[in-house]
Amino acid sequence: MSDLLKKWRESLTKTRDVAFGKVSTFFGATQINDDTWDELEALLIQADIGVETTITLINNCQEQVARQGLTKTEQLYSLLKSELIRLLDQPEEPLMNFQPTVILIAGVNGSGKTTTIAKLAARYKNMGKKVLLVAADTFRAAAVDQLEVWSRRIDVPIITAQPESDPGAVTYDGIKSAVSRGSEVVLIDTAGRLHTRYNLMEEIKKVYRVAGKALPGAPHYSWIVLDTTTGQNALQQAAAFSKAVHLNGALLAKLDTSAKGGMAFAIKKQLGLPILYAGLGERVEDLQLFNREAFVNGILEH
Repeated sequence: MSDLLKKWRESLTKTRDVAFGKVSTFFGATQINDDTWDELEALLIQADIGVETTITLINNCQEQVARQGLTKTEQLYSLLKSELIRLLDQPEEPLMNFQPTVILIAGVNGSGKTTTIAKLAARYKNMGKKVLLVAADTFRAAAVDQLEVWSRRIDVPIITAQPESDPGAVTYDGIKSAVSRGSEVVLIDTAGRLHTRYNLMEEIKKVYRVAGKALPGAPHYSWIVLDTTTGQNALQQAAAFSKAVHLNGALLAKLDTSAKGGMAFAIKKQLGLPILYAGLGERVEDLQLFNREAFVNGILEH
């Protein structure tokens, strides 16, 4: 087993043991019948996959069982794994075709957003990109301080402003600075806000619009950082932010400390958001490109 696959397996220990343990032990030599589907459906919902996603999975598995003439629950195991893998996209590193490529990052308070942005910056820097951080989270002074600490640690420049400054103005200045510096990637840290706070959600819409005024076409990517420890609550967060800033990707934070990794399937199935990266630990290099096979193999063990 490669070190990276081993890291995936280790980071998914809680999700595997707590949420999917009963799913893994469900499969055996018993006959497939109506009770089989009812029990499997209940176990998948309990594993934080979500009702809508679970129903789709069950329907797909039932069709395959009928088509292939399967009779034992143990035969369902590999079928379920392949269906789970098929639910997820396998991402590649996002294209950085713009000069600069502007990436807006959203998320609620405590989601791990600022730390994830720093790890993302380090990743792109290690890929040879010239990266600029923009601290547009002026709502919380500690967020700017935190990003500045990371900026020094990973040796990536940062644009900041005074606390409670207009985040739109910081965003505009940051993008203009990136253009003049010849930066290749701009990562904008927006204020961590509850998706239920109307005024704050309107503010992030403004940041999104201002980015386009500073550089036509920006932001080229809008991603949300989701705390996997929150489970299905992350779905409501992503839905609200998706409307505000036209999300086109999700990043999973704290996967190594969560027992609710199953929410990843609902994010993709119900919102159509591909999962791009996942945090497998605390180190900078622990932010990894999402690997759907490693993820599914990590949560299901039979």
